[in-house]
Amino acid sequence: MTDLATRIRACTLCAERFAATETAHHPRPVLRVAPTARLLIAGQAPGARVHASGTPFTDPSGDRLRDWLGLDEAAFYDSTRVAILPMAFCFPGYRRGADLPPPPICARTWRSPVMQGLPNLRLILPIGGPAQRWHLGTREGVTATVLRWRDFLPGAIPLPHPSWRNTGWLKRNPWFAAELLPVLRARVAEVLS
Repeated sequence: MTDLATRIRACTLCAERFAATETAHHPRPVLRVAPTARLLIAGQAPGARVHASGTPFTDPSGDRLRDWLGLDEAAFYDSTRVAILPMAFCFPGYRRGADLPPPPICARTWRSPVMQGLPNLRLILPIGGPAQRWHLGTREGVTATVLRWRDFLPGAIPLPHPSWRNTGWLKRNPWFAAELLPVLRARVAEVLS
């Protein structure tokens, strides 16, 4: 896994694509993996703040996600127990001020080998549509998938993105906080204990 993570961190597959975005940035793969990890947070792609910091979820989305999971920063960033593996490892950039989607070439190139190197996973948290399609094989939208969260237990719990942009979604779907979050926190605690 160490060699694979080193190769991923040196990846430049999307250099031309990123150079053509409004941000004209260079690739900076961001992930945290160890073969001992029991929990996988399968996000979409790092945002601009994470691209700058080089550490996943170092933004308000991370604060909200840690709250959802019932984890402090020390537990969340303990890569021996928690793997953080987005569908695309680099910030995809902006187009007209909006985040671009994760480039599919990243998952096609790296996802299967990394997943093979995580034999101890007991819970996968696919965040957003690309992660839910890859890990759960779903084809419906995020809301429909997250509504069916019980269908994926005990090995997975699909989540919406914890971004501030989804605050309206959370208000329109109060069942998420009332029903899903208590089960999520209990399952995360069980898996990491």
